[in-house]
Parts: sequence; C-alpha cells; structure tokens
Amino acid sequence: MGFLAKLAFKNLFRHKLRTFVSIVAIAFSVMIVVFARGYIVGLIDNLTVEHIQYDSGHIKLITHEYRDQERLLPLNYPVDGLGGRGLEEMVAALKDIEGVEMVIPRLKFGAMVSTGDELVTISGWGVDPEQETAFTDIERYLVEGRMPQPGRLEVMMGTALLEKINRRVGEKVTIVFNTAFNSLQGVTFTIVGRTESGIKLLNEVVFYLPLDQAQRLLEMDGEVTEVLLVTPDKKLVPQVLPRVQALLAEHGEDGRYLALGYKDTSDLIFFMEIAKLIYNQIYVFLVLLACIVVVNTMLMIVKERTREIGMMSALGLESKDIMRLFLTEGAIMGVTGSLLGAVSGSLINGYFARTGFDFTAATSGFSSEIVFNAVIYPLSSPGNTIFAFFLGVVIVTIACVIPARRAARLEPTEAMRA
Repeated sequence: MGFLAKLAFKNLFRHKLRTFVSIVAIAFSVMIVVFARGYIVGLIDNLTVEHIQYDSGHIKLITHEYRDQERLLPLNYPVDGLGGRGLEEMVAALKDIEGVEMVIPRLKFGAMVSTGDELVTISGWGVDPEQETAFTDIERYLVEGRMPQPGRLEVMMGTALLEKINRRVGEKVTIVFNTAFNSLQGVTFTIVGRTESGIKLLNEVVFYLPLDQAQRLLEMDGEVTEVLLVTPDKKLVPQVLPRVQALLAEHGEDGRYLALGYKDTSDLIFFMEIAKLIYNQIYVFLVLLACIVVVNTMLMIVKERTREIGMMSALGLESKDIMRLFLTEGAIMGVTGSLLGAVSGSLINGYFARTGFDFTAATSGFSSEIVFNAVIYPLSSPGNTIFAFFLGVVIVTIACVIPARRAARLEPTEAMRA
C-alpha cells in the first residue's frame, strides 16, 4: 500500500494545475458547507433558545381558555395554584418534579402610553428580576441603568420603545392599563433601565416591572398568566412533560391547565427542525458539485495514462491494485481539499460567530409576535468542521470509484495499443 501511495503522489504532481483546480473546487465546496451549516444551525439554535426564554420555557403552563386568547393577553384566566391552594404551593410542587430546574411565573398584560399625539400600545411583563436574569440573562441586553427591583414602581424598556414615547432612563412615565376586574387605571413609574437587542418584541413592545407590583396593580394577588418550567436540557422535555401532566391530573387540574412543550407552542420551531434535515441533503449536493470537477479530472488522467495502465497490468499489477491507485489519488485530493475547506470555513464562522450578521433593516417589517433576533450568530464548533471534512473526503473518494473502475477494467493488450 505504501508503494501505491507514493505512486499516487507522484502521479498527482504530473499535472499540477489540474490537480490544483480539483483541490480548490473541493476546498471551496467544503468551506461553503462549513459556513452554511454553521449559519443554519446557529440560526435555528438561536431562534429556539429565544423562543424558550421569552415565550414558552421548556414547558409552558397556562389555562385552556388563555391559550385560545393569548394574543389578547387576557387577565381573567389566571394560573393561581392547584386545587385553590395558591400559586406558591403550586410552584413548590412543580419544583419537586424530577427534571425541573427552575419555575418562572410571569404576568403579562396589555397597556398604553400617551405621547401627547398618539397612544402607543405596549405589553407589560411582571417578572421576578432575579429569576428572570438567571433564566434569560436579560442583563446582557442592558445598556443603561438596571433591572427594576421588587416593591418599587419601576420599569425597564427597550431603546426603540423609549424613543417612540420620547422618554429616557431616570424619567417617569404614566402607563394606562385594565385591571383583572376591567377597571381602567393609570400608574406613574420610574424608568430605571434600557435594553437594546435585535429582538423586536423586547426592543419595541415589552416593558418589565416587578411581579409583586404587577400583581398588586392588576388586582391579581397570587396569580399569574403563565408559569414556565425550565429543564437542564431541552432534550429532557419528552420525559419531564408527562410528569407535569401527571401532577395536574393528580390534583384534578388537567381539565383546567394545559402543559405544553416548547415545540407545541410554535409552528415555526417545527418547520425549522424540518429545514435542518433538508439542508443536510443540500450540503451533500454542494460537495457532489465539486466532485464533477474531480471525476472529470480523474477520467482525463485515465485516458492519458491508458498505455501506462496497460504496462502496469502486463508487469503483474492486479486490477484491484490499479483501482486502489486511482482511489488513493482521489482520496489525496479529497483529504487535501476538504482540510483546506474545513479550516477556512471554520475561520470564517469563528469571525462571524463573534460579530454576527445584522438583519435589523431587513426584518423591520416582521411582526413583534415572532420572537426572532435580527442579529444572527453562526455556530462555530469543532463538530461542524469535522462533519464537513469527513463529508468531503467520503463523497470525493466514492465519486472516484467511477474512473478507478474504468481504469481497472482496461485489458492490458488493448491498453498498450491505445
């Protein structure tokens, strides 16, 4: 085998330009695979994480009626405990379920702010600041001020929302909303924090306030609109969800409450999972395009070296050895091109994984209901690089079987007369 490898190297350097073009074609296709796969996986993973953090948790607990009207943010279908024993006992029971790491209560409601010229519709999120920070790391988007603190009439808003209502951090804002008893109320808050992110919902629509203040002002003491459950890994949801449903059934609340996995709360997540499978086929197709150049090169080599092949056969080199020789030549080009492509693609992904792609202008028309970060960070990982490298090597080597078999089937006498 060592003899065949040396001979294969020697043969490849006979026509350096042709070999170079083949290697460049492989390298380019593998580089595109590394970049495209990193981009797509990064997009899907980021979308899934943001959906989990700002919409569904790993498991979302709401009432059946609330789900039907969720877009309206109604307050008359609250989550208020198991068997009427209160929210605190319910949270404690949920925390005792194996696989539940955190329980995040949220109280969402619609509100308005007057700018003098118009009424701006916004959404309030009553949250526990400490839990919210631990779950979503919302403070990474905090560019000015701090999170609102429990017991205080304080709010945190997105940059675009503050610009829309012409307010700054440190100023006061009067927010008007309906309570759970449908009475109109206006309350003045101090703006203590400003966030800036590529998520339109957070940047333009949502304001945060302490959960205890939201419950008091909305007359929903001990009640929330949803409870999010967090597991150590989203892959554990299929195991944890039945346990949550069993707890609800045990207390006779399964007819009232609905426990949903994160995939069940968004059709977009389902389609993204399908897209990931489809793109895996596209990656193979990209490498196959490069293989056209390689196969064409190998066929030309077979044609040019027909007499040489006949002579090698006459001197006792078996058909299987001739086939191995040409497969080795193809494999060398595949390994070299795939290595160059994988490394260059990894470097490109590493750069954009830090800087990201900002599609804020292109996504300005998107609905704020879609929890989507306009800044996309491709995934840069060794696994992605290794996947593309082996994909290139395997496909190129397999593609070289066609010219290799053609060379192996040449009859020595006919080949020497060619």
